[in-house]
Amino acid sequence: MGNPLRTAQDRRLPRIPEPCALVIFGVTGDLSRKKLIPAVYDLANRGLLPPGFVVVGFARADWGDGSFESLAHAAAKKGARTPWRDDVWQRLSERFHFIPGSFDDDEAFDHLASTLDELKERNGIAGNAAFYFSIPPAAFPLVLNQLNRTGMADPSKSGGWRRVVVEKPFGHDYQSAVQLNELVDDVFIPEDVFRIDHYLGKETVQNILALRFANSLFEPVWNSKYVDSVQITMAEDVGIGTRAAFYDASGAARDVLQNHLLQLLALVGMEEPTSFDPQEVRAEKLKVLRAISLPADINTGSVRGQYLPGWVAGERAVGYLEEPNIPADSTTETYAAVRLGIQNRRWAGVPFYVRVGKRMPRRVTEIAIMFKKAPHLPFDPADVEMLGHNQLVIRVQPDEGVVLKFGSKVPGTSMEVRDIAMDFQYGEAFTESSPEAYERLVLDVLIGDRTLFPDAAEIEQSWRVIDPLEAAWAGTKPEPYRAGEWGPRASDEMLAREGRTWRRA
Repeated sequence: MGNPLRTAQDRRLPRIPEPCALVIFGVTGDLSRKKLIPAVYDLANRGLLPPGFVVVGFARADWGDGSFESLAHAAAKKGARTPWRDDVWQRLSERFHFIPGSFDDDEAFDHLASTLDELKERNGIAGNAAFYFSIPPAAFPLVLNQLNRTGMADPSKSGGWRRVVVEKPFGHDYQSAVQLNELVDDVFIPEDVFRIDHYLGKETVQNILALRFANSLFEPVWNSKYVDSVQITMAEDVGIGTRAAFYDASGAARDVLQNHLLQLLALVGMEEPTSFDPQEVRAEKLKVLRAISLPADINTGSVRGQYLPGWVAGERAVGYLEEPNIPADSTTETYAAVRLGIQNRRWAGVPFYVRVGKRMPRRVTEIAIMFKKAPHLPFDPADVEMLGHNQLVIRVQPDEGVVLKFGSKVPGTSMEVRDIAMDFQYGEAFTESSPEAYERLVLDVLIGDRTLFPDAAEIEQSWRVIDPLEAAWAGTKPEPYRAGEWGPRASDEMLAREGRTWRRA
């Protein structure tokens, strides 16, 4: 029973879930060790986990609870955002359990089901459990069928709520996404399915909504009358690391463009929702995704690239084809750029340039709103040589914040105007550091708040954008670019044909 003296608008007390269990499949993998376990510790350290909260790890390893606790301790201490406190860890680690087994092992899943039943009584979790799929997409059907067979996915049998958390990539094209959605929705009810896009958990991404809808300053000019173009960039300075098998089968467009960047585009382009109810927010994002138009000629309106050997941050970097376990004749793209449009009244005629790349000069994700130049400039041309477009730049990472660029007179006797920047940084404006994306998202799963989670229709519509690009690119070779460059020359030429240039991130 909730507190009768507290309203939904009361922000004095934090949101804390009901007593529950978090079951992590693939608990020994990179995602679990680097993100999930540290996030659980940070939530516990902030006092945001309920009494009796339990973590159950499931993986193909012959361990006991003690070995799992040792792995979790090392992972949490290395990845924790908040200060380390032994007393917090001691209380948390007492509620760690480990189930060894493979995904086709019926006995292991029966053991998991009986363990959850025991914890229901012993820890008072009332049958509440969230199942986190930190596993390869190919294993999703196996685990879903096991959860269905054992009845662990059925709230009526457990006596509490049961939720499933699915990591990207959600399918590899439209048809596979539809099939996976049907399978997940057959095992769990749609309201209990949480499809994670960790970018939506970032404070700077959520701030797009605050920036637009909590202020009267920006929304009046957030349209085709004032906006010249929008650029969305996600650049990474690293290569593919240990993800060779996955990355070579997917490429930059399927790996990042289909999910992270199209979600950012939807937040920038959406209309104001009537409320921040999850259904209202997702409905407005879905309208944008359905209104996306591809270039009339995909060959000239998009660019694929693949990095060659070069230098990044003063260090020698090998080319993509020299990366371990990459075929010497691979035509997988490590860079993708495309010109998209949004066919509605607000954005008609405004190009959205979206690009993603690896082995770029530096790591940066940003959204740049490029405004049209003033319709009349009563200055001599020499006075405004250094004046560019007004820009509103939302920096998602790593220097989280917002930059507003506009023209100002240079001090002196002559009328010389050039660009200056007003720079807001999260780290300087707020005393509390921003929580990690997974902290917010794991907490939202346990609470049952689906606002930041794309639904099945959004996933499928995103694939409808990507599939035609993949079809047009089939059989073509990506354009080369050296590691440490901002992508292939053809990418610059794509914008130059329309009189524009990429913003130097």
